[in-house]
Amino acid sequence: MQGAERDTKMLRYLDHKAMGRGVHGWLDSHFHFSFAEYFDPRNIQFGALRVINDDLVKAGNGFSTHPHENMEIISYVVDGELTHGDSMGNQQTLTRGQVQYMSAGRGVQHSEHNLGSDTLRFLQVWIFPDKNGYEPNYGDYRFDFEERVNQWLPIATWTENKESQAPIKIRQDVNVYATYLKAGETARFSVGDGRQAYLVLIEGEADVNGVVDLGARDALEIVEEDVVLTTAKEDAHIFLVEMKKP
Repeated sequence: MQGAERDTKMLRYLDHKAMGRGVHGWLDSHFHFSFAEYFDPRNIQFGALRVINDDLVKAGNGFSTHPHENMEIISYVVDGELTHGDSMGNQQTLTRGQVQYMSAGRGVQHSEHNLGSDTLRFLQVWIFPDKNGYEPNYGDYRFDFEERVNQWLPIATWTENKESQAPIKIRQDVNVYATYLKAGETARFSVGDGRQAYLVLIEGEADVNGVVDLGARDALEIVEEDVVLTTAKEDAHIFLVEMKKP
């Protein structure tokens, strides 16, 4: 990946200033991986994780109806209101800390709009399914924001994982978490043998293992290593996708 990078044993720091960017008036996107007008052949995906777009959508705007197929799509609302509509008849509006997911499967049409009065910020996450051709599916979950304060909140997991408490089930061997660490708190996350994780610092700042300082919108690739996240004077809002190594 481009830009400032600091490699430790199995950590790779990614500076948001060096990420792809798409600015279109009503939309301001930070691309963690190649997407739309941003293309880097060295930065297509991370394991099964194909897309993380950090999108800012102005009030009264959004993504008009368009198609998807054979992709697991998760939307994590950071601020504002996200209104979803699709060809399966679903119409829902979500707010801060709430999550929607869509298995595009054999094909689905959907739209995503900001019908609120404030700017919408959300993470758009695409994950390759374990196989193509599934029946399309949609769901959402209105997590209480406090459920992630100073602890890891399980958001999504593989349909085959019977041990996870995550309420959202998707069709790939991944686990999705979020946490909101108050200033002065610490959180540990273990990435075991044969596993890897992609971490996004959504808001605030945090120290990782005493060797990496993350600011808002920075990211970290973690491979087979435990990480300890520590906050100092500022809270930190964190999103993490853990998965099998390719």
